[in-house]
Amino acid sequence: MSRIFAYARVSTLEQTTENQLDEIRAAGFSVQPRRIVTETISGSIASSERPGFSKLVDRLEEGDILVVTKLDRLGRNAMDVRKTVDQLDELGIKVHCLALGGVDLTSAAGRMTMGVINAVAEFERDLLIERTQAGLDRARAQGRKLGRPSLLTDEQKRSIADKLADGRSIASLAREYGVSRLTITRAREG
Repeated sequence: MSRIFAYARVSTLEQTTENQLDEIRAAGFSVQPRRIVTETISGSIASSERPGFSKLVDRLEEGDILVVTKLDRLGRNAMDVRKTVDQLDELGIKVHCLALGGVDLTSAAGRMTMGVINAVAEFERDLLIERTQAGLDRARAQGRKLGRPSLLTDEQKRSIADKLADGRSIASLAREYGVSRLTITRAREG
C-alpha cells in the first residue's frame, strides 16, 4: 500500500504552510501528520540543499506518493524541478502537483507537462540572453564602457608601471594603493 507524504514550503517566518496543507486535504489526500514535512527556506535554494526536503527524500520508499501544491515547492526553477522529479521517479516515487490538476509528474502525462514547462523555461532563458546581448551591443555602439569602473586612474597605472620597472614589489604597491595584487598586475599589463 502506498504511503502518502506532503511537502509544504514557505520562504519567510511570517508565512505559514497551513494553506498548502489545507489544499492537499481538500484535494482528497489523507496525509498522516508524521508524513507531513514543512519547511521555511527560500525558493532560490535548490531542493537538494534544503534540509527538510532532503530528510523527506531519505524517508521515501518505492511506491510512496509525494504531494505538493505547486511546482515551485519542488525546486528553484524548471530545471531544478525536472531534476528533482527525475530523481524521485528513479526511486519509484510518484509526485502529484495540485496546481497541475493533481497530475502525477512521473506518469506519461506528467512527463509531457514537465516537457512543456521546460520548453517554456528554456525559451524564456533564451529570450533573456538575447535581450541582454542586444542591450550590451547597443551600449558598445553608443561608446559606453562596460564593466566595473577601474580602481586606478590612468596616471596611477603609469606610475605603477614605472615603480614596477624600478624593482618595487607587486605586494608593496598593492598596499600603497589599497588594491589587490591582481589589480597591480593588470595595471602593469594594461
